[in-house]
Amino acid sequence: MEALRILLNLVWLVLAGVWMAIGYVIAGVICCVLIVTIPWGIASFRIALFTLWPFGQRLEKRADHGVGSTLGNVIWFVVAGWWLAIGHVFTAIALAVTIIGIPFAWANLKLIPVSLTPLGRRIVDVDDPRTFGVGPTTATTPIPGARREVPWYGR
Repeated sequence: MEALRILLNLVWLVLAGVWMAIGYVIAGVICCVLIVTIPWGIASFRIALFTLWPFGQRLEKRADHGVGSTLGNVIWFVVAGWWLAIGHVFTAIALAVTIIGIPFAWANLKLIPVSLTPLGRRIVDVDDPRTFGVGPTTATTPIPGARREVPWYGR
């Protein structure tokens, strides 16, 4: 399964990943130049890394996001989000022209929600058992192979 993810990520990187990541990096640089918008720049850089290597990872909403994330997402939507979403739509249309590109077009369409509302989301590994609510912090019995959270002062 890992070899398939690597193959999909390499093909994605060539067909769409680099171009979409460049768009997110440009948005992140613009946001970081304006000091007030640094949180959006950081979120944009995080999404740029995700668009480079998306297979094997997924997005989920953070449980601790609140009003600040919502207000930030509204500002992001107006300033940069809809431009990036349009880029995803055009790239998905171009990928869907070929049969080989259809799964990549679908993956590109799945990136539209995070391009519109990047704050209050996190990127998690698909194989990490903690992302499904089961893990050392919530389970009563240890899961074989699961990593144990070590506090920062215990390292």
